[in-house]
Amino acid sequence: MHIDFPYRVDERGRTAATDHGGHVRNLIEQVLFTTPGERVNRPDFGCGLLDLVFGPAGPEVAATIDMTAQAALQRWLGDLLTVEALEVTVEESALSVFLAYRLTATDERHSVRIDGGAAG
Repeated sequence: MHIDFPYRVDERGRTAATDHGGHVRNLIEQVLFTTPGERVNRPDFGCGLLDLVFGPAGPEVAATIDMTAQAALQRWLGDLLTVEALEVTVEESALSVFLAYRLTATDERHSVRIDGGAAG
């Protein structure tokens, strides 16, 4: 078991825990939402997704996010997962990221969709 993220206390008053799949999902969110330079001892950690959300909308933003997210996930989580599909779309100033991945340890397939944020 792993400590759940963000940190919280469960109904028994203990530190909330999650399984391996939940832990990897938590790590994916940390990589995607951390801005490079935000972590003191790892200044190159993250992909800066939040910085790009408020930039101009369009296919250029989607392509930039696709490339930076792919690279960051491979670099920081390449030993835990294999990215099978990553789709970034910007429609009517809303950003959507869909990620399909396979866990290395268990060969399970998972997916996550992150919607929201005004782009442009």
